[in-house]
Amino acid sequence: MRTIFIADAHLVSPGDNNYRLLLRFLSELEGELDTLYILGDLFDFWLGFPSQPFTEYDAVIDVLERLVHRGCNLVYFEGNHDFHLGAVFSQRLKARIHTGPSTEFVQGKRLYLCHGDQINNNDRLYRLLRFLLRTRLVAAAVRRFPPLWAQKIRERLQKRSQAGYGVNSARWDYRRIILDFARSLQKKGYDGLVTGHFHLALREELTAPPLAVLSLGDWMEQFTYGEMINGELRLKRYATHPVT
Repeated sequence: MRTIFIADAHLVSPGDNNYRLLLRFLSELEGELDTLYILGDLFDFWLGFPSQPFTEYDAVIDVLERLVHRGCNLVYFEGNHDFHLGAVFSQRLKARIHTGPSTEFVQGKRLYLCHGDQINNNDRLYRLLRFLLRTRLVAAAVRRFPPLWAQKIRERLQKRSQAGYGVNSARWDYRRIILDFARSLQKKGYDGLVTGHFHLALREELTAPPLAVLSLGDWMEQFTYGEMINGELRLKRYATHPVT
C-alpha cells in the first residue's frame, strides 16, 4: 500500500488540463492507496457551504469517495484557499481534517505535516487575515450565505490570489524559509517535514540529526507530489501529457 502527499492543485474548471490529470492520477490509485494526505489548496476556492454550490468539483469529490470506499484514509490539511471544509469532507468522505499543522507518524517516521502558510512568521498581514477567516463567526456566516454569494466571493478571491503568485515568490526566499523552519524541527526530534503552499518542488536532506525536507511543488504546472516508500520521503512528478 502507498502513502501519497499532494498540495496546491488550485482546481478551477473540469476542462482544465491540471484538473483532468489529477482525476486520472487519483483514479489510478484506487485500491492501492493506504493514505492520501492533501496538504491544502486542492481547490482554488472552497468553503463548506451546506448547499455545496461548487458543482464543478463534483468529479473530484466522486474520485475521492471511490478511493475511500476502496480502503484509503483521507487526511486533509486546510489551506489558504480551502477551509471550513464542511460536511462533504467530514461526513461523506470521512476525512480527518486539520485546521493547522500536525505531527503524524507515517511508516515509523515522525513527520511534521502542514499546508505551509504559517511557516513564514514575517508575513504578518497574511497571518492576521488567516486568523480572521478561521474564526467561529466566519464559520457560522458560511452556513447562512446564499449560493450566489459563494460564487461572488470565489471570483473576487481568485483574482487577488492569481495576481499575488509572482509578487510573493519574488518577495520571499521560499527555499531559505523552508530550510530554516526545518532546522527548528531538527531540534525537536522530527524525522521529516512535508509542506505545500510555496509551489516550490524541493527535496533535501538535513544532517546531524537527519531530517528529510519535502516541499510538494504544485499540481498546476509542475504536477509534483510526495510519496513515502519504505520510510523514505520522495518527490515525484506525474506524466504531464494532455488528457483528451
